[in-house]
Amino acid sequence: MARTLARAADEKVQWIKSLPFLIAHLVPLAAIWTGVRPRDFVICAVLLFGRMFFITAGYHRYFAHRSYKLGRVMQFIMAFGAMTSSQKGVLWWSGYHRHHHRYSDLQEDIHSPKKGFWWSHVGWIMCAKYHKPDHSLIPDFAKYPELRFLDRFWALPPVILAVSVLLLWGWSALWIGFFLSTVLLWHSTFFINSLAHVFGRRRYVTTDTSRNSLLLALLTLGEGWHNNHHHYQASVNQGFFWWEVDVTYYILKGFEFLGLAHDLRKPPAAALKRNLIRDGHLDIGMLRDLPAKALDAIAQTAQHTKDRIVEATQQVAGSIATTAQQTKDRLVEATQEAAESLAGAGRPGIDPVAR
Repeated sequence: MARTLARAADEKVQWIKSLPFLIAHLVPLAAIWTGVRPRDFVICAVLLFGRMFFITAGYHRYFAHRSYKLGRVMQFIMAFGAMTSSQKGVLWWSGYHRHHHRYSDLQEDIHSPKKGFWWSHVGWIMCAKYHKPDHSLIPDFAKYPELRFLDRFWALPPVILAVSVLLLWGWSALWIGFFLSTVLLWHSTFFINSLAHVFGRRRYVTTDTSRNSLLLALLTLGEGWHNNHHHYQASVNQGFFWWEVDVTYYILKGFEFLGLAHDLRKPPAAALKRNLIRDGHLDIGMLRDLPAKALDAIAQTAQHTKDRIVEATQQVAGSIATTAQQTKDRLVEATQEAAESLAGAGRPGIDPVAR
């Protein structure tokens, strides 16, 4: 997919303000000095997929789309658990996600891949324009004071989790168990904004570029059925058919059985048959253009290198010519000086001894 939408003038990456986010990617390297233990990777996996569930079931399917119902205590637990992922506050995340669906792949969409793959993946997060939550996007949940408190102090849950990991299992567990899982969780989530709009199969005609991907579904506990989701956003299950793996939905069914969640909304049978694309062929989107772009880049690089070589050769030749001319001039000057000195030596002068 080519970049077809221009970013607004105020959609710029703030590198300085984004330093904590960028530095966090390097923190797991501290394990080089502390060493690692097998259990650190177990902690990493548990925190990765445990918090992934809170993101998918909480931030996304509950707060953003209200695809099922929770009691107020479970609502708080779901928000707190999702916020340990360090993806900002519950109102910030869910509010901007609603905005994305309202303007998906249009100019107003804050993270459309049409503004650039990198921008949709992570660039928009580092933009100052979107640092603060907009409660007008999510008034139904912004009315709860406990959620507003969590949203205001969004860094508190991940700090509590990080300190707990450190106290329970030590420094190596902090570097690998917490920080590595956090970085992996970030980019797994971000792939739904970026890769799920450029790679995969399209079952339904939608007004955006969403696609279905088994790989992303496995990575994100079911979020990879993104074309399904954009076709019927209010559904608690994003895997519409039994063969479409949706771990988040399976767990929510367990919650329903235990009485922790209720009124799980599924798409009606008529919705599953509406706006179908007959072949559902694999659409690799922007990746289709990569070979041609790669060849073009190689050709441009070769031409640029050739131009630089010609330019450098001309500069060297010019320098040699200039040096040769300067040397020639100096030789002529030195010859003239020597001739004048010899001529002067033959003239009658004053004998210092005679004085």
